[in-house]
Amino acid sequence: MESRPSSERLRSPPTLRQMDDRSQSGRAPGCCSLRLGLALLLHFCNVSMMSQRACLSLTMVAMVNGTGPQELPNASTPEPLDDPRNPVYNWSPRTQGIVLSSSTYGMLLSQVPVGYLSGIYPVKNMVGSALLLSSLLSLLVPLAAGVGASAVIACRVAQGLSQGTVLVAQHTVWTKWAPLSERGRLTSLSLSGLMLGPSLALCVTGLICQALGWPMVFYVFGAGGCALSLCWFLLFHDDPKGHPCISPGEKELIASSLVEQNGLLSALPHLFCWLLGILAGHVSDGFLSRKMLSVLAVRKLFTALGLLLPAVFVVSLLYLGPSFQGTVTCLTLASATLGFCVAGIVINPLDIAPRYYGFLKGVTVLIGMTGGLISSTLAGIVLDQVRRGSCQPGGGRSVFIIHHQTLGEARGPGEGGGEGGCHRARPSGPDAQRHRKRS
Repeated sequence: MESRPSSERLRSPPTLRQMDDRSQSGRAPGCCSLRLGLALLLHFCNVSMMSQRACLSLTMVAMVNGTGPQELPNASTPEPLDDPRNPVYNWSPRTQGIVLSSSTYGMLLSQVPVGYLSGIYPVKNMVGSALLLSSLLSLLVPLAAGVGASAVIACRVAQGLSQGTVLVAQHTVWTKWAPLSERGRLTSLSLSGLMLGPSLALCVTGLICQALGWPMVFYVFGAGGCALSLCWFLLFHDDPKGHPCISPGEKELIASSLVEQNGLLSALPHLFCWLLGILAGHVSDGFLSRKMLSVLAVRKLFTALGLLLPAVFVVSLLYLGPSFQGTVTCLTLASATLGFCVAGIVINPLDIAPRYYGFLKGVTVLIGMTGGLISSTLAGIVLDQVRRGSCQPGGGRSVFIIHHQTLGEARGPGEGGGEGGCHRARPSGPDAQRHRKRS
């Protein structure tokens, strides 16, 4: 760990009023600026990471035999559907829920330690190695599925650890690369990949499963992640001063600023959240550069919008009745409006304590992930009781409420969460009709 000069240790961080005064002279990063390219690289790294995370919720449909006996932990059905390209396993809804939420357990364990370590060790090595490990584990998921559900769970937990490392450590990048007037733009652009990744995965996974088999989904996303991790190692440097491709003007701009500061329907919510996250970053920076609102007011405004609007749309679902269009609209808006948090609570620790940004992000993500951790596992347990006939009528609605209240409202974009466990962990075949009657 590098020792900081005494003058830097004693220098107090700028006040919010000073930050307001300095933000008005900022301008948007140029199209050819290195920091914008870095934000795009992080954007695609996040897309790859979240694609690896989200694809399991759809591949589970092809992996699991919903009509066969579901007592054995990992038994391939002898039906003709079990071809080499699409092996099928008899996993109960309880097992499916645990498998779907297993990566969240890994992410839960990594948040605070990674937040602390990101302030000590090079972010280049942490993000690049973690993304590479996550991609290699994605390549191993089909092999692990042949061994048993427990092997898949172990693989996904390890993948969650590596993905949690990427999720938290990347925030430290902007303590050295983002001028104050561009924090919203650069951060929202990079973090918006967290919303685009599930959207892309849900759009592409079904096509790949049908054409090439579900194992190919993990091979494609794993190979893409390996390629991006290689690009990360080649193109990224922790300090702008040491980057061989940065222009003198951009280096001076960043240095001077830092010295002063020290399925289509399934994909719609993530897609709109991605777009709104980028828009929120630009609008928030516009408020600051035009001195329309203070830094504090901007962060409070976008945090309030990102937390209250999703709650309003989720509660509205209970009063819509059977309206398909209304349900899709509310679900899309409930997820999309989470994007406002990108310009609010997500980057607020960077304003308050940039030196400890990584650690603070680890703590906040740890708290925000509890909803996602609970929802997928609990959904699998409840639906397993529904399948066995030991659950009260309305069990499906209970899962819906649990999933959206814990996952949708407990976090904002980039704060972790589950991967849609109740999207797949539901009865199929003959059990589906009985489930719908009870619900």
